[in-house]
Amino acid sequence: NEYDKLKERYEFIMAQRQDLLSSIDSLDNAIRRINRISKERFLSTFGKVDEKLRKVFPILFDGGRARLRLIDEGLPLESGVLVEVQPPGKRLVHMGLLSGGEKALAAMALLFAIYLIKPSPFIIMDEVDAPLDEANTDRFNELLREIKRSSQVIIVTHNRKTMEMSERLYGVTMDKDSVSKIVSVDLEGYR
Repeated sequence: NEYDKLKERYEFIMAQRQDLLSSIDSLDNAIRRINRISKERFLSTFGKVDEKLRKVFPILFDGGRARLRLIDEGLPLESGVLVEVQPPGKRLVHMGLLSGGEKALAAMALLFAIYLIKPSPFIIMDEVDAPLDEANTDRFNELLREIKRSSQVIIVTHNRKTMEMSERLYGVTMDKDSVSKIVSVDLEGYR
């Protein structure tokens, strides 16, 4: 009687063990499939972003070149990404070695490259043009003109040149009674 109980228990545990082994195999297959699909999609998107970056960077820098590079190409899903840039008249470096304004422009080039792959209906930017000098602001505004063909652009700025290319301005001012009020100006008819 005791033997039959132990045998029944043994068969139950062996069935459970087999279920667990089957589950582990199923999970391993799912993980391999997910990793394969993730790697394919990442490399595809990585290539598209690199291609767009190569086009956008010269617009913002009035020349030069940029590219994306994986630190470890053998493990793309775990590798870091280097943004290598070469502003006009300078040597090829990674983005971290640039000056403040150049770093801001390079970051914008990367963000716009990502954005241009699949544009959204609108884009919101907050003081992204603050570190730019006048010449860089002009190039930034040229890129904004391209982007606003496919998206509505909302930008918070204090830059006069960026405001001049806007269709509408919204601002906050303080009235005589120290009460803030919103002021809007439609510039569409003044061009």
